[in-house]
Amino acid sequence: MRAIYYEEFKGPASARIVPDPSPAPDGVVIRVMASGLCLSDWHGWMGHDADITLPHVPGHELAGVIEAVGGKVERWKPGDRVTLPFVCGCGDCPQCASGNHQVCDRQFQPGFTHWGSFAEFVAIQHADINLVRVPEPVGFQTAAILGCRFATSYRAVADQGKLCRGQWLAVYGCGGVGLSAIMIGQALGAHVIAIDINDEKLDFARSIGAEACINAVNSAAVAAEARELSGGGVHVSIDALGSPETLFNSVASLRKRGKHVQVGLLSPEQRNAKVPTDLIVANELEILGSHGIQAHRYAQLMPLILDGSVQPDKLIGRTVNLEQAAIDLVRMDRFEETGVTVITDFG
Repeated sequence: MRAIYYEEFKGPASARIVPDPSPAPDGVVIRVMASGLCLSDWHGWMGHDADITLPHVPGHELAGVIEAVGGKVERWKPGDRVTLPFVCGCGDCPQCASGNHQVCDRQFQPGFTHWGSFAEFVAIQHADINLVRVPEPVGFQTAAILGCRFATSYRAVADQGKLCRGQWLAVYGCGGVGLSAIMIGQALGAHVIAIDINDEKLDFARSIGAEACINAVNSAAVAAEARELSGGGVHVSIDALGSPETLFNSVASLRKRGKHVQVGLLSPEQRNAKVPTDLIVANELEILGSHGIQAHRYAQLMPLILDGSVQPDKLIGRTVNLEQAAIDLVRMDRFEETGVTVITDFG
């Protein structure tokens, strides 16, 4: 099969021929029809993820058609249209037993713990637990970008942040995660403030539901401006980028008893960034992480897509082939794109 492949961190990444995968007894092989290009893939290429063993095929946002099925799989058959969250559970550990597959003790992550979906085919373990059926009205490109950015944002906003109608949500960073969070916040009836350093991205954020926008380059005090816009602070704030500045400002934007949700990854040298602990204590703030979503939670998300309450397809910026994706992968830290880039041509 053809796949994007690299043999060293920060080294050349190119499309080449690699061996086809085979299904594990409890797994499947999926013919990939679409795969989103995500900043987490760049972090992996940089060597920021300890789970990656070289050589490697990246890619963790995918949708496609089951090509082959292992002998122990009960719920799926060849030809089924499927997607999956980027964090897959084993089904047996205490975390999975509690329904929290997204923090499984023995998690399977295509594109990180195993070869991923920047390829014609990808092997997925624990299929009965982790695969999600894609309804016919939902296109493969739309289904692919659910796996990391959109579904992760849904859990960050709805499950971790517990955002309610009429509340204020601040979203720091208008990349794929941030734009998804804005769209979801608007669909849940919240007032959304978008924060970024790029006016084009802020204009797009406004077009999909942001009520107010802040360009951090032009603001002398971003958090103070967010608090003023929201009448004393936001109820929920999402750091969708992952930097010391966005983390600090996100926490500082909150009103009393507000919730900060960290989704964006910080680089290894920044991961111990400071936060305003005085505000955390005095205002009883909650600091939460959000790491993917469970496959069973798609049952709440998919109806919102089918009835048009959220339209993740609007977030698709470009579609590319494998060769172009290999070029784009190593440039993702430049944040040049508005919207999500999706690989659709694997031939």
